[in-house]
Amino acid sequence: MTLTDGAKSGRSLGARLAARAGGGVMRVLLVLVALFWLMPTIGLLLSSLRGPSDIAATGWWKVFTAPTELTFDNYSRLLDNPTITHSLLSTVLITVPATLLVVVIGSFAGYVFAWMEFPGRDWLFLVVVGLLVVPVQVALIPVSKLFGAIGVFETTFGVIMFHTAFGLPFAIFLLRNFFAEIPRELLEAARLDGAGEIRLFTRVVLPLGGPAIASLGIFQFLWVWNDMLVALIFADSGSPPITVALQQQVRQFGNNIDVLAPGAFVSMVIPLAVFFAFQRQFVSGVMAGAVK
Repeated sequence: MTLTDGAKSGRSLGARLAARAGGGVMRVLLVLVALFWLMPTIGLLLSSLRGPSDIAATGWWKVFTAPTELTFDNYSRLLDNPTITHSLLSTVLITVPATLLVVVIGSFAGYVFAWMEFPGRDWLFLVVVGLLVVPVQVALIPVSKLFGAIGVFETTFGVIMFHTAFGLPFAIFLLRNFFAEIPRELLEAARLDGAGEIRLFTRVVLPLGGPAIASLGIFQFLWVWNDMLVALIFADSGSPPITVALQQQVRQFGNNIDVLAPGAFVSMVIPLAVFFAFQRQFVSGVMAGAVK
């Protein structure tokens, strides 16, 4: 057999292996990986459906041999726990405004940086890009002093402002780059039809930028909802968000496991539900611009 024949046979063997990998074996492997990734979530769900004594005695996998242990009593206790229910409300009151403000302000600023001419535009945008590398930890002490001086320390408004300020650089950077890809001819045609900047932004740019805006909203929502560091420092200790409230329950782990497990699962399910509800827009926004 010549060298050429060996190369051909080698390529054909690789092609066969690739075809097999794309078949049933690879699908089974991907399913196993997905199940392994979901195992902590499944374990938390099953733990939230077991009594405190059962949780202390055996692991969550015991329910597969003793399904009678499953009960919804923990969720009843969760709804009767004012600390957890108020913390969920506080989390919503922080997350929704912080997300909307970042999306709205970031959309306007992204359009301005992409399509409006003004002195120092490029330098100002470079400053915004530079703010992306500033870690949150650096600003904790200065912002704490500032919030204390203006009277918004340990308030919901202060937490919203902090998340909004640190979410805007990424929002402006993302949306500016996305809006800049819109064909100039399309905007010029709208201007010839008499559209002003506001109408151009609302009727042309926003509909085309929907996927990127949805992706930004999901990122911001997940970041704010799951945050504990900022909430631990700036939030009102009398009405903390869910992450801080659960952390306080951990200190009394032996007495509150029946509240901690369902509370942790609920706090995880809500952002997951938001993500899957906007999954299609998220994928479109992430892939936007990848293929031209």
